[in-house]
Amino acid sequence: METIYFLGIDISKSKFDAALTVNGKDFHFDQVQNRSSDVQQFFRDLKKQISSLCNLVVCIEHTGIYSQPLLDVLVKLQIRVCVEPALRIKQSQGMTRGKADKVDAKRIAQYAFKNYHELMFWKPQRQSIQKLKALLVLRERLVNAKTQLEVPLNECEEFIDPAIRKSLVAHCKKSIASLQSEIKAVEKSINKLIAEDQVLSHQKKVATSVPGIGPITALNVIISTAEFTRITEPKKFACYAGVAPFEHTSGSSIRGKTRVSKMANMTVKKLLHLAAMTAIQHDPELRAYYLRKLDTGKNKMSVLNAVRNKLITRIFACIKNNRMYEKKYQYQLA
Repeated sequence: METIYFLGIDISKSKFDAALTVNGKDFHFDQVQNRSSDVQQFFRDLKKQISSLCNLVVCIEHTGIYSQPLLDVLVKLQIRVCVEPALRIKQSQGMTRGKADKVDAKRIAQYAFKNYHELMFWKPQRQSIQKLKALLVLRERLVNAKTQLEVPLNECEEFIDPAIRKSLVAHCKKSIASLQSEIKAVEKSINKLIAEDQVLSHQKKVATSVPGIGPITALNVIISTAEFTRITEPKKFACYAGVAPFEHTSGSSIRGKTRVSKMANMTVKKLLHLAAMTAIQHDPELRAYYLRKLDTGKNKMSVLNAVRNKLITRIFACIKNNRMYEKKYQYQLA
């Protein structure tokens, strides 16, 4: 029987702490600078200790760009790695006290040891997906910056002296125009990237055929699901996006309302909300459904959430069946 080594790594901007274990009780600790050269040297030294990196399982917390040098090395060395949300690791530990980088690395290694058979190993995304994700994040930042300038100017129109507002608008005019120009340039790069990628182009075309789903919403769904390979079921994606309702009752004393969880991808959740608002305006079927539910006394936000779930179901159905959305789709019999 082969020996499996579990390496828990707690990553920060400048360094990472590593804890190596075989049995989940005894640990060997190291601290490494978070640079590619140092990371490569660390695994060369580690290979001498454990004879083969094939028997190594690495577990890290999701820390965004800080983990990229480590992930690049792991991919080159073909070492199995799982990237887990910090909250999931924390909840798996039960009641704990204290926090330190060395302690966190130990807890991550223990998590990997205890949950080895349930771990989902990380796979690098295609280069085009990584670039698209970066462009979408940049676009969102530019849009937010533009909104922060425009909204206060519009809101103060009726409350301050017109001459003062005119002066404020004049000061912001060039900045707003520049931001708008940058947004268009980023969108042009996004469209060019999609046009050059057959898979992205097709999935975007299928997703946007659903009434209410725009290009930005479709692309965020594609990235979040790893091109519909990591998340393949609409219910799981609804949970990921924070639009799946969960019951909150227990015994005879707890009778809470069924509600969605706050643990979600908030960007996707916001985009789906805007998509639902658009859908009930332009899709006669969903508009009729929305009004019918309101007439029965349903809460407005509860009905909107149901519309969001319907949109998710439609997107996944179209992708699964590799077809454009049709209002009256007839299943073909074999």
